[in-house]
Amino acid sequence: MREDIEKRALEIGHYIVEKSATVRQTASVFRVSKSTVHKDVTERLAQVNPSLAAETRKVLDINKSERHIRGGMAMVCVVVSCFFAAISGSGPATVAALGLIMIPALVKAGYPASFSCALMAAGGAIGVVIPPSITFVVYGSIADASITDLFVAGVVPGLLMGLGLIVAAMLMGRRMDLKVLPKASGKERLAAFKDAFWGLLMPVIILGGIYSGLFTPTEAAAVSVFYGLIVGVFIYHEIDFKKMKDILVDSCSTTATVMFITMGATLFGYVLTRARLDLAIKDFMLNITGGSTVIFFIIVNIVLLIAGCFLDSTSALYIFTPLFAPVALQLGIDPIHLGTVMIVNLAIGLFTPPVGVNLYVACGIGDIKIEEITKGIIPCLLAELVVLLLVTYIPSLSLMFVG
Repeated sequence: MREDIEKRALEIGHYIVEKSATVRQTASVFRVSKSTVHKDVTERLAQVNPSLAAETRKVLDINKSERHIRGGMAMVCVVVSCFFAAISGSGPATVAALGLIMIPALVKAGYPASFSCALMAAGGAIGVVIPPSITFVVYGSIADASITDLFVAGVVPGLLMGLGLIVAAMLMGRRMDLKVLPKASGKERLAAFKDAFWGLLMPVIILGGIYSGLFTPTEAAAVSVFYGLIVGVFIYHEIDFKKMKDILVDSCSTTATVMFITMGATLFGYVLTRARLDLAIKDFMLNITGGSTVIFFIIVNIVLLIAGCFLDSTSALYIFTPLFAPVALQLGIDPIHLGTVMIVNLAIGLFTPPVGVNLYVACGIGDIKIEEITKGIIPCLLAELVVLLLVTYIPSLSLMFVG
């Protein structure tokens, strides 16, 4: 009898994850009550397969959130991307972590697979804009700009990018046969919030500590790692010895990759300086722009949008920041504003064909070809280009909270 119950719990868990099913749908398929489904997931499955139980709970929590609003699942995808961006600071990491749950949920809600993957790829790009962001740290170290000010400057542009994606998704949703699920009860919302509380607290601790002066951005990284370890091991029980080993290997691999890029970019900067090419490029751009900031930003946007299609953000920053920063200073442009514009450009490059990293991550999760996702990315791309223009030519959007 016990083995049969455990077997059913496993089947229910796999069904919910694979189909992104609600409790009500699952209860109907397995011919059990909703309370039985809840007990199988929270108690029995947690004992038999803890990792599957955790993933099942995440799917059920997402299905509860905004499920009663037409197109609400797209809103959830973007909002969750913004929250996760404040934790990861990386575009591909955001897509990889959330895509496994959100892409099947979007498809189930009625969105085409191409648009679902495209929206997740574009939402993941917000990860390099909303602080704390790895790219802001890289830009700040190259341009000798305040990283704390850069973090503050990235908040409004990041939220605008999220708003742009929501508007695009809502407009596209009018043409689609989207499913509207029953409204979640207050009890369900409270339970979902309690489960997510410790994860949501991480960006509050990181950003609150940085902006209050309690610790520096570098120290914030150490605090976030320690906090994540405590929460993952003792609260969510999702990190064991094997996962810890994988985390350390991935961290070393990522760090080594960044260091190799930094080494090559530093050598590139040294060659530019020794050959006096940086001064030649500076004079050339000043002559072309004629002292006009409008023309300068047109050049910056065009160059970075093209570069973002072929280069990762870190490489592009190391190559182009030494070229654009001196010209911007000469034209009286705030380096914080320039950094924000550059990083919004490179964020768009993360989901722009042919080499947008986020696109390939989303395609792998959604099991579709790059040609298919290209069609779905157009609405998201247009929305983010509008945001780019606003951020570029309205400096107060990025500088309004900078002290």
